[in-house]
Amino acid sequence: MPARLAERDLTLDAGSVASAARAHAAVLHGAEALPEDHAALARLLVRTEGVASSFIEGVKAPVVDIVLAEEGHDAGPSTAAWIAANLAAITQALEEAHDEPLTVDALCRWHRTLMTGSPVPARHVGVVRHEQGWIGGVSPLDAHLVTPPPEHLPELLDDLVAYVNRTDIDPVSQAAVSHAQFEIIHPFADGNGRIGRVLTAWVLVRRLSLVIPPPVSTSIAADVGGYSSGLVLFRLGEHNRWVQWFADAVSGAGRAHQELVAAVQDVLRTWDTRLAAHRPGRRRLRHDAAAWRVLELLPRHLMLTGPFVAAALGIPLKSATAALRDLVAAGVLVEHGTLKSTGPGRPPRLYTSPELLGLAGSTPLRS
Repeated sequence: MPARLAERDLTLDAGSVASAARAHAAVLHGAEALPEDHAALARLLVRTEGVASSFIEGVKAPVVDIVLAEEGHDAGPSTAAWIAANLAAITQALEEAHDEPLTVDALCRWHRTLMTGSPVPARHVGVVRHEQGWIGGVSPLDAHLVTPPPEHLPELLDDLVAYVNRTDIDPVSQAAVSHAQFEIIHPFADGNGRIGRVLTAWVLVRRLSLVIPPPVSTSIAADVGGYSSGLVLFRLGEHNRWVQWFADAVSGAGRAHQELVAAVQDVLRTWDTRLAAHRPGRRRLRHDAAAWRVLELLPRHLMLTGPFVAAALGIPLKSATAALRDLVAAGVLVEHGTLKSTGPGRPPRLYTSPELLGLAGSTPLRS
């Protein structure tokens, strides 16, 4: 049984305070790097966090497959669909972050979204577990951690929610403590690591008034051993060492946020140069050509088809297809096969940007 947070002395030492302050500053600097029209980058940044969070749990899939699953083109249950559900859970939580305080019902909603398409039995989805849990081993006898008995979960979750909703605590240390306590409680039958990291994003976005959370999971994915050790230290009462490790991970995520925004901006500038140099029929591409407008759909949409572009831009399908081919010829996009046919007629061809896909699926961080 973990100690309730209301009963623990969580006073920070000087080193933890300094680490949390540095992390706070790094996150705000990362937020300042977002351009005014940040919507195009928002989905890419959230996708990076979601892919990394799944990676930590050993759930991996090609980013192209993940994007297809997000767009509803996956034929059925798959690893990619499960990762797409993780992205949906993060998005759902972020949409709620500036509204109501956290509740246990909210955690269950996120879990229900996360478990979409998973092999977890329906009786365990979106509800607090009603069976004994443990981590590692084949039974509680040889487990790495035996989690609290289910009859104690209501009081532990109420205590956690009360702590998360406080506004008199440093946001970074609050996110650290909230995440660690959630992982020890382990309230669900599966998916606790991912929901715990969704909670981290929720706390940071809410307390720091962010639009997009820093990709903390990319930092964690680069040092899973340190992450696991830090959670053990917190459970054993050494909360300062955990807060310092977590704050350093958040600092790295803040820097990664800036680097990702800068990398995307570099890619966009490169595309402008390539398209300006493109000479279809030995003539310069007109400034009002549809290909320029297609660029505006990126990087919000990593997978394009002729019908989608035609609908999004309000142009004929023939013009949309020609614009996509211009972008292929200019080295901006590549053809990536066709969608599975869902009716009569030729299935539409898929177009992707290898550069953007590389950024969206880049995990873990490299030091």
